[in-house]
Amino acid sequence: MSNAYDVIIIGSGPGGYIAAIRAAQLGFKTAIVEREHLAGICSNWGCIPTKALLRSAEVLHLAEHAKNYGLTLEGKITPDLKAIIARSRGIAERMNGGVGFLMKKNKVDIIWGEAKLTKPGEVLVSKTTKKIVQPQAPLPKNTLGEGTYTAKHIIIATGARPRALPGIEPDGKLIWTYFEAMNPDAMPKSLLVMGSGAIGIEFASFYRTLGVEVTVVEVMSQVMPVEDAEISAFAKKQFDKQGMKILLEAKVAKVEKGANSITAHVEKKDGSIEKITADRMISAVGVQANIENIGLESVGVKTDRGFIAIDGYGKTNVPGIYAIGDVAGPPMLAHKAEHEAVICIEKIAGLPNVHPMDKAKIPGCTYCNPQVASVGLTEAKAKAEGRDIRVGRFPFVANGKAIALGEDQGMVKTVFDKKTGELLGAHLVGAEVTELIQGFVVAMNLETTEEELMHTIFPHPTISETLKESVLDAYGRALNA
Repeated sequence: MSNAYDVIIIGSGPGGYIAAIRAAQLGFKTAIVEREHLAGICSNWGCIPTKALLRSAEVLHLAEHAKNYGLTLEGKITPDLKAIIARSRGIAERMNGGVGFLMKKNKVDIIWGEAKLTKPGEVLVSKTTKKIVQPQAPLPKNTLGEGTYTAKHIIIATGARPRALPGIEPDGKLIWTYFEAMNPDAMPKSLLVMGSGAIGIEFASFYRTLGVEVTVVEVMSQVMPVEDAEISAFAKKQFDKQGMKILLEAKVAKVEKGANSITAHVEKKDGSIEKITADRMISAVGVQANIENIGLESVGVKTDRGFIAIDGYGKTNVPGIYAIGDVAGPPMLAHKAEHEAVICIEKIAGLPNVHPMDKAKIPGCTYCNPQVASVGLTEAKAKAEGRDIRVGRFPFVANGKAIALGEDQGMVKTVFDKKTGELLGAHLVGAEVTELIQGFVVAMNLETTEEELMHTIFPHPTISETLKESVLDAYGRALNA
């Protein structure tokens, strides 16, 4: 078998494997290099298995509140941590094997090992030194090994890893990253979460629902700092009701380790120090790109603030070398990586009408309880840009379906340009809003105006009706509130 390809992709996460499939569809001879797990962090330790954990927590919550639905469940509802984790890991392995099947189906060769650029158009693959934490699903027969491979086009999709703060580095025992948080040896009685972004708040929500005493420390003035302030405040009230302790404008200054616990010195806005002792601590202060030891310097690929610098089509400054996904910069989202992959390959193929990545239209989702989802500008950012805006709001408490489901704590907020009617942003909090947000994403991509949204018929009864009511409210026409 020849070691020469049209396209080689380094990394098989959401960006990498989608790039491989699209390249194969367009007739390119394609290979993908992976050192650890097919499907990357997302399917093995991120997006998918965390949602499995959160689903278990959701079912537990519903069971504990069965009486609210006229049901009586006999006996005590007790979470089985080992069974919850086993289900999550089983789903991860299923996703892992699924990507292997897709590579075989699309005739994409898998090269197993660690890749390094030696010169433009050439990749050296050596034996992997990465410790495999969970069993790898059986690799397809079209799997190659160590050697030198060449390609006209090389796409870097090496992803990112948890960022560590100096002096508070995760040790895998007392201070966890999301890896350990997904697969603990035992359930802690208390947990401190450092950082309230999507990763931090999702784990805080999961563990709190399972009965753990949870404290969240956030350096910014609101939880989920990238979200609209009003939505963030609404979510925080729900977290407070659930018994979660949240410290804002505070930071973990240092951590003292005991035999089986940590004591965090939390510095507050006024300079005072609060000592918090917990069984375990999760460090969720962001991620950093995997740009080391892949030969970027030897071929002259430029980086910017720790990420590979690219244009809107994934091109780096070196002809024939591209980058997509987390390694190419924020937002660090699987769906952004997938879309970037398609754009990159289709541009390489010379297809007509390939649009560059528009980051303003990438939705963000946080799968805590309640869920949070958004796209576009927040109210504050729209005002900061000097926009003359209209803002609409509609609460779930006025929606029949939400009331019937027992999920009436939520709201939809929309931001419009007053002059043109352009939808600038949409921000949601409540049950299943991570599914609802796509309606607004489609609307923004179609450059829909408020008038077109008002003339759209939404099915009744559905929670989706809150989307239309929020639009109507922005123009003083809400019908059910």
